Order: sequence, then structure tokens, then C-alpha cells
Amino acid sequence: MPPASLLAGLGGGVIASALVLWFATGSGIVALAFVLAAGVLLGGVVLLDRVRSPAEAGSPAAPDWSVTVAAIERAGEAIAITDRANRMVCANLFFLDSFGANAAPPALPMGREGLEAVTLLARSAWRDGTAQLDEVEASDETRWQIAATRAGRGDDHLIWRLKPIARPGGESLQALDLAGPFGRMLSRAGIESAITTADGVIRAVSAGFAERAAGDERASLVGQDFVSFLRSDERDRIFFAREGRGGTPQTLVDVPLVNPEDRVTPAGPDEATSLMLLIDSGVGIGSGWDGASQAGVAQLDALLAQLPLGLAMTDRDGRFLFANEAFLRSVGREGRGLPAFPTDLVTREDKAPLSDAVRRHGRGPATSGDVAVRLTNAPEEPVSLGLAGVRGLGEAAVLLSLADTSQENQLRRQVAQATKMQAVGQLAGGVAHDFNNVLTAIIGTCDLMLLRHIPGDSDYDDIQQIRANSNRAASLTRQLLAFSRQQTLRPEIIQLPDVVSEVSPLIKRLLGEKITYYVQHDRNLGPVRADPQQLEQVIMNLAVNARDAIQSRGQGVGRISLFTRSLQAKQVMQLGSEVLPAADYTVLIVQDTGGGIPPHVLPKLFEPFFTTKEQGKGTGLGLSTAYGIVKQSGGFIFADNITDKSGHPVGARFTVYFPVHRGEVPKRRPVQEIASSDWSAGGKVLLVEDEDMVRTVAERALTRAGYEVTPCANGEEGLAAILEGTTQFDLVVSDVVMPGMDGPAMVRAIRAKLPKIPVLFMSGYAEEQLRRDIDIPDMHFIAKPFSVAAIGDKVGAVLREARAEAGG
Repeated sequence: MPPASLLAGLGGGVIASALVLWFATGSGIVALAFVLAAGVLLGGVVLLDRVRSPAEAGSPAAPDWSVTVAAIERAGEAIAITDRANRMVCANLFFLDSFGANAAPPALPMGREGLEAVTLLARSAWRDGTAQLDEVEASDETRWQIAATRAGRGDDHLIWRLKPIARPGGESLQALDLAGPFGRMLSRAGIESAITTADGVIRAVSAGFAERAAGDERASLVGQDFVSFLRSDERDRIFFAREGRGGTPQTLVDVPLVNPEDRVTPAGPDEATSLMLLIDSGVGIGSGWDGASQAGVAQLDALLAQLPLGLAMTDRDGRFLFANEAFLRSVGREGRGLPAFPTDLVTREDKAPLSDAVRRHGRGPATSGDVAVRLTNAPEEPVSLGLAGVRGLGEAAVLLSLADTSQENQLRRQVAQATKMQAVGQLAGGVAHDFNNVLTAIIGTCDLMLLRHIPGDSDYDDIQQIRANSNRAASLTRQLLAFSRQQTLRPEIIQLPDVVSEVSPLIKRLLGEKITYYVQHDRNLGPVRADPQQLEQVIMNLAVNARDAIQSRGQGVGRISLFTRSLQAKQVMQLGSEVLPAADYTVLIVQDTGGGIPPHVLPKLFEPFFTTKEQGKGTGLGLSTAYGIVKQSGGFIFADNITDKSGHPVGARFTVYFPVHRGEVPKRRPVQEIASSDWSAGGKVLLVEDEDMVRTVAERALTRAGYEVTPCANGEEGLAAILEGTTQFDLVVSDVVMPGMDGPAMVRAIRAKLPKIPVLFMSGYAEEQLRRDIDIPDMHFIAKPFSVAAIGDKVGAVLREARAEAGG
């Protein structure tokens, strides 16, 4: 802004000029117009200065994004900042190199599922302040870990952080940094290295290679032909072209840099690369070829010991010459050494193909390939064994490469097991829900028939038998729902020792006199949130499983121990578990002396209907039910073996982790007795159920209980009955899942007209899951299958509570 003195001077000049103009023209109007024009001009100057200098005018300075870009430059992490309209504000170089300047999160180059996941991540970050995706795949098959955080003066920007996730098996290839310490280490050992494409074009070289090939260790040889720097004599010995025959002969080893899992190289999916090793034999022309060969083998052995790849070498007859530690770990012979031949490492069916492959690659020419084999230490997991013919060692040899994929295979099995359990759980839940409708009709019909019969009638015992079998089937469906984590739980804040004390007398009766039952509780156990009845079932199932294991050993004498322990978060971190999150836990341990669990049974232990018992002696739902209840309660359950000093299993151990509940412990409300006159006073009930058999049973049960029932076959009919207004209903009883308009949609429409009307949902799905999905206040729930008495009592209780709240 111009100084005040300058403005004052300009103003005085304008007035003086106006006076001169007045005397010269004799017109006051002309002088006044001049003053006004000059004033407008001065005002524009001041305004323009304010616009150009907002900081001096008191406005906040515009953000300097160049400073932000400099601050977010980080190696190995892509960072971008977007505004409310998802427009890119700034990004670091790693983000621009990975996704381009036109890709603003969440619109990243990904498939449909990836885009949906990142878009949901953005919404969560705007709502919660921060959100994260552990893994998402881009269109170029790279995987990223993505986090977004809300920031800015008005929380009007998102900071995106994207970290690449290394592909399985790719870490070992990335470790071959020839320009760094690895290449210098090889050069000191007399080994020069280069990485070439399939066409022999150089992609990278060590400084030692550049020095010997071009005379300058800083020379850039990328893009040139690898063989142009080498020469061979009449005896096929290899020399550096620059050194000529005055140099030492070199042993050339071609190591294909291929991931055995997916055959993808660091250069790209369609461009194979190789690690070329030139090993200095250390002798001149006058020495014998055998001396050069022996020196090369010794140096090659030292090199292979340092490489992160699993590599071994055989002679042309297939006998092992040496192998590094990574190869020994891959074949399960760490600390035991190698057998005589590679065929001794594979199963009987793969011996002949592997022997033919070694003989074919050992004929002399430099060839490479791979063969799928099954190792004797893991016959169920085929692996890809790479083979490459080696030249320059005098006699032909074969280089074998094998990646250590034990951890990858274990992870793959865990993912497959989790996927199978999830699929079986969904199937079990769906079957149980549909079956519950059938059981509701059967049990209800039996109850209605029993009202017309008395003990002693010819049909009474048959009806009772049908009802008993139906209740048994209902128990099986509850177990299926427990496994699929869809069971109706009524969690409470409880202490684990209290539940153990409640169930211990029953356990002692089940175990008998030959099995000792021992209980020990830790001090300072934190409270847990779980359904006490279902938790008792978990303990009972584990105890019965332990009893059957002990009895299967012949004499049936043994010991079952039950412990409760307190586990702090720092102790969980020390365990190093990838499954158990770091938190405080109350732990339940059940162990026995039943001889342990066979290794092939452990992965299938919690699958439904899997049992090792004889046919007809077990349903295979005990442990799967325990698994489902624990997982639905937010806990974790693991099984392992207890071993003696010699490593032999002597018993099984099941460990259950329940998160410690944090917060106030709610007080239990006293149970009030319900007088029959309170709930049998009648009322008008709207019954909506799409299953004809269930609707008929429920209608007859409520009619016999004294209620006036209006049945409807779907949500549209139920809503129409309300909107007609001819009947003033006291209660709506509805199924949840129905074709067309489902129960929750119908109730929301009804509540729009009658906000105070009570609602009772009946369903075979879990109550907690329904409450989360439906999100309707003041709703009640009854689980299928139910008896005639159960639905009558539940309707009466809901009406009594509604009338009490209404004050009458």
C-alpha cells in the first residue's frame, strides 16, 4: 500500500490543479469533474495495491505448495495432497513416477475393486479423520498400502501416503545391487558382474566390470551388447576384450533372475534378465585348464554362499558339487548337508523327469529352464526348480536355483483355509436360516396338537417324539449358526472364573473317576464381554473333546487342566503373532494328556463335520461351534500340542484369548415377574410373514393366546393394512427377510405414520447382526425356531412393556 505521506501529497496536487483549472476556464463544474476523476484514479491505485499485496492488507498469505512438495519428498513412499473436490494439490516425485500427474486419489489406475476400495477409504477419511487399506492392487499388478489423513486449517485437504508392497519372492532379486556394496564385494573376490536382458543388452554392471571392460569404473555401459566386451580363443577360453590374451581367463556363469513362483523378472513380465558372473580364474595362459576350473569352482562356491537365492551346482553326471545355505533351507536339509544326487531330494514320481532335465542341461551349451518337482520334505507343495547350463568350468555343469518359499506356502495355506472356512460358514448360516423356518412350523404344529391330546392318548407319545427330534435338529442349526458367527448372542460383562465355576460340576460328572480335573486361576483378571451361556458351551466342548482324546488311548486315565491367565499388551507384542493384535487379554487354556493332535489334523480341526471318531460317534460340530462362538465374541482360539523333552507330543492344548473389556460394568436390572394378567389382556397384532407354514402356526398360537391377529404374506400387504386405518394395531410382528419389501423397510414406513408402535422381529439370523444392519430404535427380537408358548410369552412381554411406557 502507498505511504500515507505520498497519498496526502497526491491529494494536495489534485486540489491545486483543480483551482488552476477553475481560474483558467472560469467553470466550477469542469474543476469539480476533474477532482472526481482524480479521486477515482487514486482509489483504483489503492485498491489494486491491496489486491496485489493481500498480506499487507491483513489477509492470510496464499500457501506456497513448493515448500510442501519439498517437505514430502521421501524415498519409497508416494505422497499426494488433494482438496475437497478430489483435485490434486501437490505430490512428490515418487507418486508422479508411479501414477502420473493426472491420477488424483482416489481416481488411481486400478481395477474396479481397487477403485471401490480407495473411494470408500476416502469417504472414511473425510468422516473419521484417518483411514487405511492394508493392501490394494494397481492395474500394473503392483500392490500398495494406502493411508489417508484429513488435514488443513479447515480440514479441507487429504494427505495420501502410498507404500509399495514387495511381491513374494521379489526381495531376493532386489538385493542384487551391482552398483552398491554387493557389486564391490564381488569385485574384491575377483568376480565381475552384470545384469543383461534376454537379448544380451546390458542393464547394469558393477564398477569393477566397467573398469576392466572400458577402462573407467564410472563408464556407462547400459544399452550396449554384453558380448562386445569379451573375446574367446581357440580353446573357448573367455577374456575381457580390452585386456586381450594378456589378461586372465574368465569363467562365465549365467544365472537367470527369475522368480520360481510366477516367472516375473525385475525388468518386467515379458523381458527375462540374467546375472552374468565373470569369475577370474587367477591363472594365465600357460597354466592347465584344470587349474582354472578348480579355482573357478572355489570362487563360485564362495560367491553362492553369499547370495540370497537358493543355488546349487552339479556336474554333468548329476552329482552335487556344492550348495549354499539358502538352497539347503529350501529343501529342508539345513544342518544335514546334501545327498549325492538332486533326485534324492524329490518324490519317487519326479525322480526321472529331474534326472532327464539335469542331463539335458549338462551337455555343454548354455541353456536354462525349469521343472516342477515335489520335494520329499513337502510333497503336497510343488515347487519350480530352475536349471541352467554353465560354461567356462572345463567340464559342463548345471546350476540349480530354488527360492525358499516355506513362509509363502504357509501363508498361502492359511489364506486358503480362511477362505474355505468363510465359505463354509456362509453356506452353513444360509442353510440353518432356511431350516429354522421349517422347524418353526414343525415345533409349532406339535405344540398345537399337544393341546388337544393328553398323556395316554395313542398319538401323544408320537407327537412328543416328533417335537423332541425337532428340538434336536434346532440344536444342530444353532451349532451351525455358531460356527458361521450368526448365532444370537446376549453378551454380558463377566469374569471368566465365574463361568468356569458354574460349569465345573457338570464337567466333573462327564469326565468320570479315571480323569483328573484341575483348575487354576490367575490373579487380576480383566472382565470380558461374552454370552455366559455360550461361553459355558465353549468350555464344555473343549473339555469333552479332551475327555474323548484321553479315552481313545485305551486305559482312559489322564488329566485335564483348565487355567485362566492375564496377558498384557506388551507380552502379546513379544509373542510376535501376526494374527493376535496387541491388546490386553484374559486367556482360557484347556490342555489334556491325550497324546496330542496329529499334524495333518491340525489345519482341519475347526472345520464343521470334521471328526476323527468312528462313524456314528460324533457330529464334528463341537470344536467348530467353539470356534464360531469365540470369533463372534471378538476372541481368538488356537490349538497346538504339548511336547516332552524329546519333542514327542503328549497332549493337546487349546488357548482362547478374550479382549479385556474397558469401561464401566453395567449393573444388572432386577428381573421382574410378569403376571399373567399383564400380558394376556389381549390386543390387535399385525403379523407379517412370507412363509405360509410359519405364518399359520404363529397366527394360531397368538389367536389361542387371546390376541386379534391380522396376517399378511409380505411387506406391501402389511403396510397397506396400516395405511387403511380401519384397525388400530397394538403391535407389529414381522419377519426380517422377505421378497419385495422386507421387514425393516416396512417398519420404517409404518413408523413414519405411527412412530410409537412397538415392533417384534422374528428371524433365524443373529440378533446382534440384525440390530447392526436394521438400525431401528425400540425393536424387539425372537429367534426362530420358537414354540407356541415362546411367541405368546414374547408378544405379551412386549405389549406389557409398551403399555408401561405409555402410562397405562
